[in-house]
Parts: sequence; structure tokens; C-alpha cells
Amino acid sequence: MSNPFGFLFSPRRQWQAVGKLSDASLPSKLLYAIILAAGPSAAWYYGATKVGWTVGDGGVILLSEASAFRIVIAFYFAMLASLAIIGYFIHWMADTYGSDSSMVKGMVVASYTATPLFIAGLCGVYPVFWFDMLLGIASLCWSVYLLYIGIPAVMHIPEERGFLYASAVVGVCMVIFMALMGGVVILWDNGLAPVFVDG
Repeated sequence: MSNPFGFLFSPRRQWQAVGKLSDASLPSKLLYAIILAAGPSAAWYYGATKVGWTVGDGGVILLSEASAFRIVIAFYFAMLASLAIIGYFIHWMADTYGSDSSMVKGMVVASYTATPLFIAGLCGVYPVFWFDMLLGIASLCWSVYLLYIGIPAVMHIPEERGFLYASAVVGVCMVIFMALMGGVVILWDNGLAPVFVDG
């Protein structure tokens, strides 16, 4: 049930399997996000330092290795921190929607929901702006879909209540996204701005 492609091609079956997990087995599932989040980080590091991208008719834009390394490390920990916060709110809201939960269960749900984003992040190995944007939007839509079908299955609540629960989680995700955007601006002003080199 930690099969990333299962969440792409047979998500309902995957969520049903997650819903049957015992609480004792959940902590080991936290490795899922820790491992998968490394993929996009490594891909974007390679793409930004070795392949680069172009804007219009300009030349190839590359980041210095030191600059890219700092950025992808921050990116990696931002992904994990975001999932932890989303997981906390999934747990925190459980009583409101008539479900039993734990912090670990919330984080596992958040991690599995992010599977399409982890996989789409691998496209960073060859940065093409329009393609990356389209793939990013498609993977975000699939992640939202996973959340809406996953919450009722894992939290053992009716689909109608699960819809409201998942919608509240989407609202939390939007707030976290805006906070991350603000965090990027602050970090760029404090030494994490990208350093470009000639391609």
C-alpha cells in the first residue's frame, strides 16, 4: 500500500488498504514522504545546475551548485513541514467530523495525498516551463481528488461528511501555500536568493 503508482491508477483500492492499517503500523508509513520528497529535490537540483532552462529567445539559465543545493534543501524540508502541518490539521479536525484520528494518521493521509506532486516533481530533471506548469496543475488536481476519496476511506466516515472534511483540509492547504510564498520572499532577502551562472 506504499506503492506510489497505486495512488495514480487504483486510488480507491489503495485508500481502502490504508484504512485497514492498524495504528501500530502507521509510524513506519511516515518514511513514504521522507523518501519520495527526495526525488523532486534531486531532480530540480540536477535540472537547475546541469540542464537549465530558457526564457524566450534568451540563453540557457543555470544556478550555481552551491545556490541550488541550499534552495533544494530548503525545498525538501518545506515539503515535509507542510505535510506535517496538514497532517496535524487532519487530526485536529477529526472530532468535528465524527472520526477518530491521531497525529500520525493525519500525516500519513497527507503524505499519500501528495503522491502525484512527488511524481510530477521528477520532471524538474529537464526544466521546461510550460510542460512543468501543465504537469504541476494536473498533479495538483489529482492530489485534491485523492484527498476527497481518501478522507472518507481512512477516517471511516460517510462520503457526504468526508466531502466537508476534505474541503476544510483544502482550505488549510491554501493557507499553507500562501505562507510558503511569503516564506520564499523572506528567505530570498536573507541569503537564499538564487545565484545564476552562464550556461
